[in-house]
Amino acid sequence: MNRTEKSAVIERLKTALADVPAVIVTDFKGLTVESVTELRSELRKEGVKFEVVKNTLARQAIKDSSKENMGELFKGNSAIAYHDDDPTAPAKLLVEFAKKNDKLALKGAWLDGKILDASGVEQLSKLPGKDELRGKLLSVIAGVPTKFVRTLIAGPTQFVRVLQARAQQLEG
Repeated sequence: MNRTEKSAVIERLKTALADVPAVIVTDFKGLTVESVTELRSELRKEGVKFEVVKNTLARQAIKDSSKENMGELFKGNSAIAYHDDDPTAPAKLLVEFAKKNDKLALKGAWLDGKILDASGVEQLSKLPGKDELRGKLLSVIAGVPTKFVRTLIAGPTQFVRVLQARAQQLEG
């Protein structure tokens, strides 16, 4: 790889990692081509980008950025995984894949300026994802008007029941 190609890779990585909320670094040593293909396929379905990187180029790409402190994770074989919006998506998928395939090792992650170790990545994978949080928020937002309407209807409903009970009492 000549200098021009290296510069292009560094710039591409800088651009790709600039606004992501989290980056997970893994060691893929010992994975078969079929395993890596399967992993990439699973990640791609969820919009997660996975890329094998050269350590020196990755360190250059994060130099002078908020992610510079993750340079220590780039030792040995390194691959990065990230999602443009959801920090938990790559963690969930990689932790699940690592359970099935012990050759994939989680080195750590960068999350909002902090470095996480492998157990931190596992904890991140247990957090609800962006879509789950949206669903919960939507249920809370929809629940308030529903409860309000039920409360409004309760008075007239109870009144009608009292009238029906009195009518039955008078008939009987």
